[in-house]
Amino acid sequence: MSDPSSPGDDAEPPTTPALPVTWDDVLAAEVRIKGAVERTPSAHSHTLSALLGCEVIVKFENLQFTAAYKERGALNKLLQLTDTERAAGVIAMSAGNHGQAVAYHAHRLGIDATIVMPSSTPFVKVQRTRELGARVILAGEGLEGALAEVQRLVESEGRVWVHPFDDPAVIAGQATSALELLHDFPDLDVLVVPVGGGGLLSGCAVVARHLVPGIELVGVQMERYQAMAAHFHGYDTETGGSTLAEGIAAPWPGELTGVILKALVDDIVTVTEDDVEAAINLLLEIEKVVIEGAGAAGIAALVAHPERFAGKRVGVILTGGNIDPRLLASVIMRGLVRNGRLTRLHIDLPDVPGALAAITTLLGQSGANIVEIHHQRLFVDVSAKAAHVELTIETLDHHHVGRVVKTLQEAGYDVFVGSFTNHPR
Repeated sequence: MSDPSSPGDDAEPPTTPALPVTWDDVLAAEVRIKGAVERTPSAHSHTLSALLGCEVIVKFENLQFTAAYKERGALNKLLQLTDTERAAGVIAMSAGNHGQAVAYHAHRLGIDATIVMPSSTPFVKVQRTRELGARVILAGEGLEGALAEVQRLVESEGRVWVHPFDDPAVIAGQATSALELLHDFPDLDVLVVPVGGGGLLSGCAVVARHLVPGIELVGVQMERYQAMAAHFHGYDTETGGSTLAEGIAAPWPGELTGVILKALVDDIVTVTEDDVEAAINLLLEIEKVVIEGAGAAGIAALVAHPERFAGKRVGVILTGGNIDPRLLASVIMRGLVRNGRLTRLHIDLPDVPGALAAITTLLGQSGANIVEIHHQRLFVDVSAKAAHVELTIETLDHHHVGRVVKTLQEAGYDVFVGSFTNHPR
């Protein structure tokens, strides 16, 4: 006699709850948006692989027309609107990329679009969204303030809200990026995806679990905005503050996306602002591509957690390239400082003829290139018969800086090396 507590031969197998987005939804989205968005390339980066200790496969979603993957989900949503909804117009809330995507494809399809952006959105994204044909409204200091304005306009104008991540049509559209990546490189061990509200990772997870069930799925969030990581791992957190990766600075986790991620994803890790800066500079120098902070978060995860990915074949989606030129210039220069290629030296010297020439001669002999000199007598605490010189020099690396400083010290000069966090006076 069989044990009544154990399932018999006729017992139905346990079922998992249905998810908001299915494999069939993704396939339908692929057909729907084909030809209207770019099928972006993926490539094995040999140099990044050597530097980061794992095989790095990058997918260049920055090559979309609006320079970000967001076009996929926005277009899939817009193409499913009824005639009545199209006539009413659409509204979107965005820190930049989703807004540009909605603006571009809505204009193409003859749909009136309003984009609400936080007041701190980079100028380049605001201007570009306007150029793409949308009305842009700046409201609030972050997405919370923008959300309040969206809700007001939905009620007053009757527009259809195209959510940036918590919408099945948007998620299914974003998923097509993983469809392409895994078609090109089906043998990945890990897929690493930036996470704000979770729309992209949710879609990628649906695809990856269908095509490569054993693949490891890892999301990446900023330390200052780790709402989804907290939801996923079950801890409390506070979000806020300035971030280089405003595109994934979501202050709350998505509801639909949260369900999908908990069901399908293995882990969500966090990275710092410094990690993201390093990733942007690596991609610029090695891959020769401009990537915004949010778009570089996947590479930042490899920088921040090398042991986590060591020896694995890792796919990383570079989600966007819309970075303010001024900000990019700052990131580049800060990277040169961190790598020892630009250094600030402080030297006190006697205020006599030829003193400065002696310093510059020594620097030239040691192979350093002088970028800038500030010669100060009045606003520093030195003897009336002395002067203070601040020099910015170009060097090969930190070892070269050490050799330059040793040369100056051997010549009798007291040298202070400046940095981001210290200064002599």
